[in-house]
Amino acid sequence: MNRPEKGMLAIDPAQVPDSPSWVIDMAALEDNLKILAAVQRDAGCKILLALKGFATWPTFPLVKQYLAGATASSPHEAELAREKLGGEVHCYAPAFSEEDLREVLRFSDHVVFNSFSQWRRLGPIALAAGASCGLRVNPEQREVAVELYDPCAPNSRLGVTIAEFQPDALQGLEGLHFHALCELGSDSLERVLLAFEQKFGKFIPGLKWVNFGGGHHITRPGYDVELLVRLVSSFKARYGVDVYLEPGEAIAIRTGVLVSTVLDVVHNGMPVAILDTSATAHMPDTLEMPYRPDIVGAGLPGEKAHTYRLGGLTCLAGDVIGDYSFDQPLKEGDRIVLLDMSHYTMVKTTTFNGVRLPSLVLRQPDGRYELVRRFGYESYRDRLG
Repeated sequence: MNRPEKGMLAIDPAQVPDSPSWVIDMAALEDNLKILAAVQRDAGCKILLALKGFATWPTFPLVKQYLAGATASSPHEAELAREKLGGEVHCYAPAFSEEDLREVLRFSDHVVFNSFSQWRRLGPIALAAGASCGLRVNPEQREVAVELYDPCAPNSRLGVTIAEFQPDALQGLEGLHFHALCELGSDSLERVLLAFEQKFGKFIPGLKWVNFGGGHHITRPGYDVELLVRLVSSFKARYGVDVYLEPGEAIAIRTGVLVSTVLDVVHNGMPVAILDTSATAHMPDTLEMPYRPDIVGAGLPGEKAHTYRLGGLTCLAGDVIGDYSFDQPLKEGDRIVLLDMSHYTMVKTTTFNGVRLPSLVLRQPDGRYELVRRFGYESYRDRLG
């Protein structure tokens, strides 16, 4: 029996049991994980799943076969990592309350502080719990075009700059952490790493680990994996420390779609198709970043015969996905497949307007569509009281 075609374009919306639904292609996910596992092997580093980008835990039995663990930014993420994934659990937050830190320490073996004031006040608690403690630093090397996503933007609250660094307060710390990328290649990492070493390299001797953060687009076509391996390997050789990478998007990119259905078509200057999903509730990055998600079979406005504005189900006036053209007119009941909707999408959903969250479906390697979760009224109700 031939293995079914893999990838987002292979997903058949007619076989998806619910609409709207997230559909994750498990074979495509495994392809990404194999690339990451090869980097771990060839570079001698450890790769952690950043839960802020992808936290769909029904896939974790597969993820844990390839990755070293997860990185979290809150007590709930840390608990999910420990409960559902295992391996190493690292946690960083721009600031911890003492209550949150004590909760994080129940599940984490590494904790990264964002400032020396947090380290001085809360570090003793983390050390007493047996955690390996680190400090986030800011290399001030700007590589990200969109300021909303740039950790090194001016006046950033993320990480200690060299001007604020306190060498006399390093006792007890075992690692340094930097994060300066977003959807970028290893050439950007090379420049960031140079800036990091110029500013902070003299403080690395005596440490146990350095975390290169996330934003590495390792599984994207065209990414220079060989350069990444050389950068990590040479860094390890220079300093004799363990190296961690913590991508989120690289785990889930090109693995999933959002399947939606046309509910109605109205006219106001142009045809507007109203879908059973929502930009603001189900894919907020289309408004925040912003970006225009690709849709199977659709083109730019005017490129194909029939152009529509695709709108969401909520009452927010700006709940609009974008303008697209299609070969055939859209009609009620047509299914729309929005591409690349696993990373930084599912983790950001809301129940605004009480709109139902999309169901969760896994497309197994044998072509089966497995309905994992259908969200109901309680998902809305239990967030509010």
